[in-house]
Amino acid sequence: MGPRPRALENLGLKPMARLPDPKFWAGQRVLLTGHTGFKGSWASLWLEQLGADVQGLALAPVHSPDLYGQLGAIDRHHARLLDIADAVAVRAAVTEARPGLVLHMAAQPLVRASYADPARTFATNVQGTVNLLDALADTASAKAILIITTDKVYRNNGEGRRFVESDPLGGHDPYSASKAAAELATSAYAHSRLAGVPLATARGGNVIGGGDWSPDRLVPDVWRALHAAQPLQLRYPKATRPWQHVLDCLSGYFCFLEDLARAAPPRALNFGPAADDPPLTVADMAEGMAKSLGLAEP
Repeated sequence: MGPRPRALENLGLKPMARLPDPKFWAGQRVLLTGHTGFKGSWASLWLEQLGADVQGLALAPVHSPDLYGQLGAIDRHHARLLDIADAVAVRAAVTEARPGLVLHMAAQPLVRASYADPARTFATNVQGTVNLLDALADTASAKAILIITTDKVYRNNGEGRRFVESDPLGGHDPYSASKAAAELATSAYAHSRLAGVPLATARGGNVIGGGDWSPDRLVPDVWRALHAAQPLQLRYPKATRPWQHVLDCLSGYFCFLEDLARAAPPRALNFGPAADDPPLTVADMAEGMAKSLGLAEP
């Protein structure tokens, strides 16, 4: 994928510790849900470069411009545009795809959008996950399945420490609660209908990188404000976030899925910056972006 731009190095993001194995991915039949989204578009492009046969399931892009269209990622003959909450459509697509590996990234990913439409958020994030797992159980072709959730699945008691995988699940907003519920549904399938298939969840933190045009995300909001020479109101400037570059996060997902197919790794794994990385606040990230783009004095 090439070296990362220097501007991101200036924000303190470290290089990847491990890269996916091209020999493993070459020829693999991979079902990637959410392939039209921000992370999904990068995932589909990278998987194709690794030689995988990528089968995509997702809604059509909702933002303009959209990264999926710009990258030209994934063979359109293998891309199915459908609603993951539609059980009949999902079952038909999975039956046709017959995947060997599954990376489930389709989601309603925005906290504020979950307040505006909680029913839709639960339908997508919980029932959508159940629809996929049920179809995979009946298709019986998958060798390993990785469900992507979020680091917000944990019950947050305001202690200020890093969460570990054994912490209790929770969620005070519809998005977080829906993802915690998806974790429970995945665990249930891992011990029942998909008991013979390696099945795990990956809990990622705040992902940044090129091609993210979503509303209510810090980096796109900062870029839009700087580009338009308009002030930006930061809602929680002193809050720290587990920032990570999209390619770092995806590399972790791919390597975890490799390990799922080869061995018996944990049922759930957190993905974020290293424990010794200095914490970055929302204000730090915004100021670092402005400096790296040459739009503010160092």
